[in-house]
Amino acid sequence: MLDVRFLSGIDLFQDLPDSCLEVLEKDSDVFDCKSGHLFYVAEQTGKKLFILEKGSVRTFRPYGDKRLAIATLRSPAIFGVLGCFGRGKYQSSAEALQPSRVRTVSCECIRTLLECAPHLANKFADLMSERLAHFLHSMETLARKGLIPRLATLLLEKAENDVVAGMTHQELADHLGLHRETITSTLGELRTAGIIEIKRKMIFILQRARLERATHE
Repeated sequence: MLDVRFLSGIDLFQDLPDSCLEVLEKDSDVFDCKSGHLFYVAEQTGKKLFILEKGSVRTFRPYGDKRLAIATLRSPAIFGVLGCFGRGKYQSSAEALQPSRVRTVSCECIRTLLECAPHLANKFADLMSERLAHFLHSMETLARKGLIPRLATLLLEKAENDVVAGMTHQELADHLGLHRETITSTLGELRTAGIIEIKRKMIFILQRARLERATHE
């Protein structure tokens, strides 16, 4: 009964009938793991939902030989939800930050729960939307960290007499394979720093030396 009470205290499973909670408790497995345990990796096909009952977990995205931290989760928490729906693939990797206790729930069990409590589908949709938005924000942050050198290089290449004329933000974005909003935001950073000035379809390079240095940052 303790497990059922614990599960009912998690936002996702609140208001579930006891019969549904009992199915969840019965058809799931609990295990203890050490710090550094890898639960799944990005792009791996999902087969389970994970419930963090004790400890903490970090989700991250491999980036070359580095790791981009997505989120740090502390119990009680749900993770791995994106692997159970849609394309059925995890968008990030997950590892234990400290000795942890985790409950795993199969995708089949999740489908049974949805039949038992159809309103749970809305909660899953909200959770997936929240996690995906957070993931995309983290990836955009990573992209922007390396964007200023790329954008500075492009501006210098396209400039004539220190003026980039006739190019819209969308065209700059297309050259770099990015969204227009990201380019607009980064140009705003350069303008705030006093390196460039922007007028309609014209970008004036005010401090060429600083812009050249920015290509190597």
